Amino acid sequence: MPQTCNLAGRGVLITRPEAQAGALCRLVEAAGGRAVRFPAVVIEPVREPGPARKLLAQPWDLILFVSRNAVMHALPLLPRHGLPGAPRLGAIGAATAKALTAAGRTPDLLPAGRFDSESLLALPELEKLDGRRVLVVRGTGGRSLLGDTLAARGAQLAYAEVYRRDLPETDLAPLLARWRQDVQLTTATSGEILSNLLTLLGRDGRDLLLATPLVVVSERTARSAVEQGFARVEVAEEASDPAVLAALCRIAVP
Repeated sequence: MPQTCNLAGRGVLITRPEAQAGALCRLVEAAGGRAVRFPAVVIEPVREPGPARKLLAQPWDLILFVSRNAVMHALPLLPRHGLPGAPRLGAIGAATAKALTAAGRTPDLLPAGRFDSESLLALPELEKLDGRRVLVVRGTGGRSLLGDTLAARGAQLAYAEVYRRDLPETDLAPLLARWRQDVQLTTATSGEILSNLLTLLGRDGRDLLLATPLVVVSERTARSAVEQGFARVEVAEEASDPAVLAALCRIAVP
């Protein structure tokens, strides 16, 4: 993975949530690009936290956090606003692990290679879970693969949904008016962000978006992008900001 490249002034649409976009923006600008901030999803606490708070107060053998948002939004709901000491903790990726470590506990389970549900499920510690109490901490309506597989392996499973994702309210006119001048590359670091981009840009911006080279972080999102009609899609090696930059470099500098 290259440390940097010359993006030669290309504008890169950064679609991560506003609070999580800064590091990637800085990397893009350090590589000679222009970061165009356009959050395609807003992360908010769940409207009714009571059910999640009750679940988080119960004893578990294993608690799995699916994202750094899951960690950040679970902390205020945990007893004494801190991570419990007894259960093992699992993180789906490096950003989630960093958030757990900052909150006071290094995760016991962390996949190597790609950071996704499939990689987490490949860990030998999760092969047999007969009777183990497992809590998955996530946003509302997350993917079912992780939980379904854990339940099939014998886990007594529950979900603590601690945050929700909404479409942002934004004025698209300035972005669309200057798209060809300002945006030469775009990013979508989740399938939901990709879907939101298409929804937000609508019919007026769809052709512009589909013609712009796109970087994603999973083969699943890449397949969806191709099905939607994107002309060029590059898959980052993982979901980290340096990996996204490396993919931008590959797509910008053939």
